[in-house]
Amino acid sequence: MTAPGAEEGVRGQDPVRARADVRHGERRLHPVTPLRRAWAPVAVLIGWAVHDPDQAQRQLTRLTATTLLVAVAVFVPAAALYGFLTWWFTHFAVTDAELRIRTGLVFRRTAHIRLERIQAIDVGRPLLARVAGVAKLRIDVVGTDKKDELAFLGEGDARALRAELLARAAGFAPETAHEVGEAPARRLLRVPPGVLAGALALTGRTWGSLGAALVVLPLLWFATHSPVPVLAGGLPLLGAAAASSFGRYVAEYDWTVSESPDGLRIDHGLLDRTHETVPPGRVQTVRIVQPLLWRWVGSRRSGAAGGGGGGGWVRVELHVAGSSNSVLVPVAPRAVAEEVVARVLPGVRVPVESARPPRRAAWCAPVWWRGNGVAVTEAVFVTRRGLLRRKVTLVPHAKVQSVRLTQGPWKRLWRLADVHVDTGANKTVSARLRDAQEAAELMHGQAERSRTGRGTARPDRWMS
Repeated sequence: MTAPGAEEGVRGQDPVRARADVRHGERRLHPVTPLRRAWAPVAVLIGWAVHDPDQAQRQLTRLTATTLLVAVAVFVPAAALYGFLTWWFTHFAVTDAELRIRTGLVFRRTAHIRLERIQAIDVGRPLLARVAGVAKLRIDVVGTDKKDELAFLGEGDARALRAELLARAAGFAPETAHEVGEAPARRLLRVPPGVLAGALALTGRTWGSLGAALVVLPLLWFATHSPVPVLAGGLPLLGAAAASSFGRYVAEYDWTVSESPDGLRIDHGLLDRTHETVPPGRVQTVRIVQPLLWRWVGSRRSGAAGGGGGGGWVRVELHVAGSSNSVLVPVAPRAVAEEVVARVLPGVRVPVESARPPRRAAWCAPVWWRGNGVAVTEAVFVTRRGLLRRKVTLVPHAKVQSVRLTQGPWKRLWRLADVHVDTGANKTVSARLRDAQEAAELMHGQAERSRTGRGTARPDRWMS
């Protein structure tokens, strides 16, 4: 059974000859791959045992030693054979216009990935893969939520294939694309592990989860005098604290941002090393986040070090259509982070001031109305939200898909309205609690700026 379109030839060639050319250029994954895929039957058994532990225990007690040995003697070779066959029948090939991945033993599947539709190509190296000297290639494609993946390739082969795909997507001739190699990179930023640990220790989520645990657990103990409710209530809180601190530390360890012709490269990870690329011209929104405690501590440390200016620490997040990349800089002095933002959005500077809502907005948001603001420059639409945790969001005019104005009955009474800007990453950025007349002018002006911005936008091509 072949996927639709799997038998189409390369444009301008005879279909039979095109298929022969593709088959001739097909490659297999690294020989260590069967070991990874052999775990699939084991994972099925573990999942069944976790789902129904009582039934699994009853079945296990019925097995004699001889039966268990026979089952292992049959199951292990079967799992190994499954891993080998899935590896043997997996091929990939690079043509002039697409990457083809052919898989399947009984039901054949051929994935056609058009090079011009590729959003990002990331190289991942989990801990065990690093020990074996292999890596996996994850491919983000426009219009799909699930990543296509080639796991595993040799580390050198993975980087060479990534460079070849990017070169072909950039328009290099097929006969020279494999010779282009990986584009040189210049380091822009590296987050020291100590700074990352200090920043995570000063985030509200970690302390909020720990504080809730210190309050809730004694109450549960005094109310029940049983360890079961204490564990049931305490484990999720402690797990949330660990995920917001230790989990992020492991994922964002040794965060490095470098600049290259094919975009900004991001390398990070303590156990699983990840090599990602922010595609040029495809960033939909950039958000600068600053928790309360980062303002003062970051300013003091930046000033003492004498290199980063004031403004405290900030975190830079982004949204790229069709990509899972969501963090650009986990923590950095504001001046340094804004320099990195200027690399993602060329020529853009983060506005220092933003226009606050009118005072009558306090009737709709008695305290938090002061935390809202909006600013418009020649290149971006900027909103500001938050008093304790400040968030400044920048949307390039060329990336705006639609502009909306909303006004409920209570806001209509106070002559207020909200302006919503929708982007290609299915994200909405809102300028809240604006004067109704100002909101109408802002909406019409933004629609015009978006139209003219798309006409002068840089091309969404690699290495361009």
